[in-house]
Amino acid sequence: MKPADQLATFVQDGFRAGHSAQDLRAALAAAGWSEPEIDNALAGWADHGLRLPVPRPRPSVSAAEAATYALLFFALLSVTWNVVALAFWLVEIWVPEADGSTGYGTARSMRWSIAVLVVILPLFLWLQARTDRDARANPGQLRSPTRKKFGAITVFLAALVLVADSIAVVFAFLNGDMTLQFLIKAAIVALVAGLVIAWFRSFLAEG
Repeated sequence: MKPADQLATFVQDGFRAGHSAQDLRAALAAAGWSEPEIDNALAGWADHGLRLPVPRPRPSVSAAEAATYALLFFALLSVTWNVVALAFWLVEIWVPEADGSTGYGTARSMRWSIAVLVVILPLFLWLQARTDRDARANPGQLRSPTRKKFGAITVFLAALVLVADSIAVVFAFLNGDMTLQFLIKAAIVALVAGLVIAWFRSFLAEG
């Protein structure tokens, strides 16, 4: 039996025998269990004077949920990447550099980004609406570790993009490469990353 299962069984039996949480905590500490282990074991059960342990809701993970969030993450990356790429190409058309150089703008590449957005953007919106609908129908899903990990990774990556974007702006300023086109592109990146953080930070909220 795993240590966590041993603790869960002990706490359950202890509550059923009429012992308080303080008594069980003292006994476990005297036996050598660490405070985090004791806290986690006691968090799984409640004693409401029924002389019967009442299970508390605990996070759970399903394969279907993991697949949904993995697909949502892929769709999010595809949408943000191609939105930024398409915006960059449009900026290069509307605000050309003085030397006429371009880094992105080919008609074939623009058509590819449009094609990706036509297919992936509706998929992303549908997956996002589905996860929100499921969370409203079953608030217990707000405790899902998969949901929280997805939110944490998404917000972390968006924050890294903001930091890298800020570094690029400072470097361009110090290097004398600051142009209107570059500033517009940097603003686009910051806007998209900020929207991603604002959109998905609710995934980190406690359920």
